[in-house]
Amino acid sequence: MECTVSWTGLTGMSFLATTGSGHTAVMDGAVEGGGNNLAPRPMELVLAGTGGCTAYDVVLILRKSGQDIRGCDVKLAAERAPTDPKVFTAIHFHFIVRGRGLKANLVERAIKLSHDKYCSASAMLAHTARLTMDWEILED
Repeated sequence: MECTVSWTGLTGMSFLATTGSGHTAVMDGAVEGGGNNLAPRPMELVLAGTGGCTAYDVVLILRKSGQDIRGCDVKLAAERAPTDPKVFTAIHFHFIVRGRGLKANLVERAIKLSHDKYCSASAMLAHTARLTMDWEILED
């Protein structure tokens, strides 16, 4: 896996990340840190990437389990250390899984498998943060 991150200019704190797969993401800093608040902060993208990683797993596992999944949202709430490096110290994942006739035990199993086995991002963050999860099922 590869990524190139480039500062976009002599003013501000905006960066352009180009991934090995050819996609780009813009990052910017807060105004008080010299940025212009025009894009997500780098650590916000770390949190978003973790949500995407686990949601991907949950959808894939439920599909393979024969479940009629129609949607999967993950709301993440994180706390960070007060001093540098301001690592994540706690992250709560709230899964909202939508579908038709979803079995609660299979939803719970998919989330647990993602957390315990498949999601690389949450596995890394678990070294500094306490990870907690809950979920709800909405009939679609």
